[in-house]
Amino acid sequence: MKILITGNMGYVGPGVIRNLRRAYPTAQLIGYDTGYFANCLTNATYFPDVPLDEQIFGDVRDFSPSLLKGVDVVIYLAAISNDPMGNKYEKVTMDVNCNAALKMAEIAKKEGAKSFIFASSCSIYGAADDAPKREEDTLNPLTAYARSKVGAEQGLEKIAGENFLVTCFRFATACGFSSRLRLDLVLNDFVAGAITTKEISILSDGTPWRPLINVQDMARAIDFGVQRTAANGGNFLAVNTGSKSWNYQVVELAEMVAQIIPGTKVSVNKNAAPDKRSYKVNFDLFEKIAPNHQPEYDLEKTVKDLYNNLTAMNFTDVNYRKSEFIRLEILNRLQEKQMLSESLHWNWK
Repeated sequence: MKILITGNMGYVGPGVIRNLRRAYPTAQLIGYDTGYFANCLTNATYFPDVPLDEQIFGDVRDFSPSLLKGVDVVIYLAAISNDPMGNKYEKVTMDVNCNAALKMAEIAKKEGAKSFIFASSCSIYGAADDAPKREEDTLNPLTAYARSKVGAEQGLEKIAGENFLVTCFRFATACGFSSRLRLDLVLNDFVAGAITTKEISILSDGTPWRPLINVQDMARAIDFGVQRTAANGGNFLAVNTGSKSWNYQVVELAEMVAQIIPGTKVSVNKNAAPDKRSYKVNFDLFEKIAPNHQPEYDLEKTVKDLYNNLTAMNFTDVNYRKSEFIRLEILNRLQEKQMLSESLHWNWK
């Protein structure tokens, strides 16, 4: 089996690579990444892409169709991966997260690939009422990032067919430790704040709801996508991916971090404008169709794992929100050095 993983040099990729290598020791694993964040290593005992058979550097917007020769499964992790980046690079976000994914899926299908796995997001539900959102509920994307995921899902549904399964994982908000850690994620940010300043400052009033999933459990879900057959979910499957026990209000997340890291003070901004990005999510379908790939991490275990790894790194940067742990900061610095164009293409090409 030959598996192509795009965007493997991001936050999710290290766990996916490690998990696939364990599950399929004889598979040919190919990484394809533009390399923006390749050097953003955190407490890594080895280069996380070493288990790959081949690493190719390239942009998903400009890939050669030959990339897909002989590929059985495509795992599409490549993305402009959060709202701040999506707001600044709206066109790039749509091109990378949606248009390139559809082009790659079409070519993969023509080349005989059997499966296309797409990392989507629960953020596509946007502002929601109190009822946990199910897969068939109305989508309400509020940001460029969320709109790009909706567009990709809608296009991929049209490409899916009897011999080309498409699986879209609508992941809950990612969290947890990775050897390419991001701190521009709500729980990770709270842990970093607790370690460096003993304070967690919630920018909202703390009431918005967020479903969460540990980044290692995202990798487990992707393995389900590799194994999935049409009998289990159909030719096209869009599934909420997480756990019903992981629907939390933002203030609850902060309070859990404060319990685990003693001496941490939590403050909320009671005068903040309402955060419309609030939603609970129902994960019953994922629990039903993927019983052997359910999340193994809970909130407490995730916070302790983050704390232990950051402490082992001697993490003390009180200005971490302006550091290489924030993906938008990396892109800004590369542009300041004139290494990236406004469209986020490398300037030497």
